Amino acid sequence: MLDTTMFFTILIGVLIAGLAGWLIFLQRKAKATEKFANNQYSGLQLQAYERLTVLADRIALPNLISRSNISGTTAREMQEFLIKQIREEFEYNISQQIYVSPDAWKSLKNLKDQNLLIINQTARSLPENASGIELNKSILHLLMNDSKNDLHNIVSEVLSYEAKKLM
Repeated sequence: MLDTTMFFTILIGVLIAGLAGWLIFLQRKAKATEKFANNQYSGLQLQAYERLTVLADRIALPNLISRSNISGTTAREMQEFLIKQIREEFEYNISQQIYVSPDAWKSLKNLKDQNLLIINQTARSLPENASGIELNKSILHLLMNDSKNDLHNIVSEVLSYEAKKLM
């Protein structure tokens, strides 16, 4: 009788120890999986900040104008071209907003809106027969004379700061 009681006691002890070991194993596996998922998400966030920094640089008016200084266009044609380029760049990267902070995304939207406003207002201030080159010169002149219009540098700094917080 004593042998069977001891046998069942040892058997129950082994089963409890095995179950406890199995639970510890599952818990560690879940933590490792969660850590891996967090690292992957953090990597996606960093990639999003990188892409949005490139977006801010690409839609910065001086950079956009230097890439698209097309001769022989009217101011109206250049206006439409610049607006189209900004919208396409922005729409191409719109999915990145799910990986960045609302403030970072809002700053990019503000940059886009400000640039569209500058282009449209500058184009309206020119005579009907103005050339695309005149529009580009007027935009660049406005940007050089008013530092408030240098929003792309501020947006780039915000994106860089937030990306560094993830590292």
